[in-house]
Amino acid sequence: MSNKGNRVLVPEAKAGLDRFKTEAAKEVGVNLKDGYNGDITSREAGSVGGQMVKKMIESYESNLK
Repeated sequence: MSNKGNRVLVPEAKAGLDRFKTEAAKEVGVNLKDGYNGDITSREAGSVGGQMVKKMIESYESNLK
């Protein structure tokens, strides 16, 4: 089984995803740098990911109305 890693399926969406991630990080108080962010803790990374999911769910729910 091969590991393909993280890859953007739609290259045109990469800039938007990066802006979304940066916005979510600011909301939870995590300082992301351009490029490598391997020095952030697992807790910080999880907070950013969780905030992104929360915002995606809120967006989906608002579009249902």
